[in-house]
Amino acid sequence: MAPLITHLFTADPSAHVFNGKLYIYPSHDRESNIPSNDNGDQYDMADYHVFSLDRVDGPVTDHGVALALDDIPWASRQLWAPDAAKVGDTYYLYFPARDKEGVFRIGVAAGTAPEGPFIPDPEPIKGSYSIDPCSFVDDDGQAYLYFGGIWGGQLQCWNSDTFDPNGREPSGNVPALMPRVGCLSADMRSFIGEVKAVPILAEDGHPIGADDHDRRFFEAAWMHKRDGIYYFSYSTGDTHYLVYATGDNPLGPFTYRGRILEPVIGWTTHHSIVEFKGKWYLFHHDASLSNGTNHLRCVKVAELFYSVDGEILPVEV
Repeated sequence: MAPLITHLFTADPSAHVFNGKLYIYPSHDRESNIPSNDNGDQYDMADYHVFSLDRVDGPVTDHGVALALDDIPWASRQLWAPDAAKVGDTYYLYFPARDKEGVFRIGVAAGTAPEGPFIPDPEPIKGSYSIDPCSFVDDDGQAYLYFGGIWGGQLQCWNSDTFDPNGREPSGNVPALMPRVGCLSADMRSFIGEVKAVPILAEDGHPIGADDHDRRFFEAAWMHKRDGIYYFSYSTGDTHYLVYATGDNPLGPFTYRGRILEPVIGWTTHHSIVEFKGKWYLFHHDASLSNGTNHLRCVKVAELFYSVDGEILPVEV
């Protein structure tokens, strides 16, 4: 499967359909001399490009820089995986970045076109933290923001309302660290009420355990809805699977259902799922364009299929 974009290194693709076209909001990898480590310092992205397609097998348009690090008053570095949403006539770009103290927060920027440019709010979303925002607007108009990522994403540092730089991922016979979700206000710029953990359960109804690395959440939350079922998918991170769970409420709980994608070339796995012109697609990335350099990745797409019972069938790439 060939990369969709070859003139830039891109990753973490969030795909949405706006105005009958497919838009991709990826992170923009760049080459650097920063040594690789578990905090992900080598992923030193500094801007976002937006891409669009009229059809999945057609040419890809690069709309240029939609938002740059220098435009964001509160951010210091590392514009990691973003997402986008539309409410009314306004488009919103959600993005993580380190603040001036080195703590990851989630910001929001707004624009009048799906390709931007986007004007960022002067401060991050109050109560936000960690990485990998996923925006989801339900059929009733209520919008949600899912987020969280372990290790460099700092989710393990937020077991309370304060940041603990010495926080550790749980281990042993205890529940795994769960992603977070907040209900968004009507203006899409703040949370209504408290941010909550997203419960992900094993088939027996108990929370997935901390040592269940093949199934527990690590990063890359994504939500989509099909036939009234909420599909919460995510990356298991250090085991490199894309997996999913289902539920009947956008706040959960979600019950683990299975794998979507096996490990790919490169260390990370991050994705989105979208319906376009009557078909479903999985957007993801690997490091094939850079011959396996983990922080220089490329976006790819594959058609996604469901069983008659609503199960996602494993994707072969």
